[in-house]
Parts: sequence; structure tokens; C-alpha cells
Amino acid sequence: MTSKRVRVEGLRDLDRALGELPKRTGKAVLRRTLMRAAAPIAATAQALAPVDEGGLKRSIHAGTRLSRRQARTMRGATRSTAEVYVGPGPSSKSITQEFGAEHHGPQPYMRPAWDRERFRALQIIATTLGAEIDKAAKRIAQRARREAAKMRAGG
Repeated sequence: MTSKRVRVEGLRDLDRALGELPKRTGKAVLRRTLMRAAAPIAATAQALAPVDEGGLKRSIHAGTRLSRRQARTMRGATRSTAEVYVGPGPSSKSITQEFGAEHHGPQPYMRPAWDRERFRALQIIATTLGAEIDKAAKRIAQRARREAAKMRAGG
């Protein structure tokens, strides 16, 4: 496998702009952006997943929540401002499909999906995050103008 070096400029500026938004809004902006970036990884993993009855393929998705079992394994991990997960549901069969077992060879689908789509995901983040921040800032400014107009009319 060859390694690629990727340089993305402007992320510091985007991080600064995110910091200027209210915390809840910034988290929502990040979550929307990450979900958009995760979608191609999930789609590729679904396409690569081996099919027996189709349950594994149907269980692969991108989301912000983990099952209880998955969350337990993540306990103690650092908490970033927003996290999005891509993968199958909590079935233990999904792990043996990816990595194999004593009487079952590996049939990887998540790692190849990540390898194929990671740079696309990064590109989506780099191009989408700024636009999402701008939209959120405009909504906040519009809301502030409406509130100010109400105050002037009422007082």
C-alpha cells in the first residue's frame, strides 16, 4: 500500500470561525458536515459487504450514536466536539466478516471502504464546513435582527 500525503489549508481559520458560533450551533454544523463526509464511506462499505442474507449490508450506516455495547468499548476515549461513526450495527458477525475467525477467512469491507473514500471525505469536509459555518452565521444574524425589530416595535 502506498501512502499519500494530504495538505489541507484553511482548517485553522474554519476552527476559529466555528469557535465564534454558539457551542450548540457549532456542534450541529460539525455534525452535518461529518455526516455528509461519512456518506460515501458508508455507501462503499455497503457495496463491498459480503451478502449472505443481506443483514450486514443493511446494517451499515453513518450516525452519531453507538449501540450500548459499542459505547461501552469507547468509554474513556477522548470526547471531541462532534463525532460521527460509520459501520455496521452491533452484531458480532460484522466483526468476524471483516477480520475472519478460526473457520472463516476475512472478508474485509470497512477497511477497504475507508481506504477508498478517506481523501474524498476529507475533501468534503474541507469544502463543506466553510459553507455550513457561513449559513449558520447568517441564520444567527437574521434571528438577532428579528429579535431587535421585535424589541423596537414592542418598546
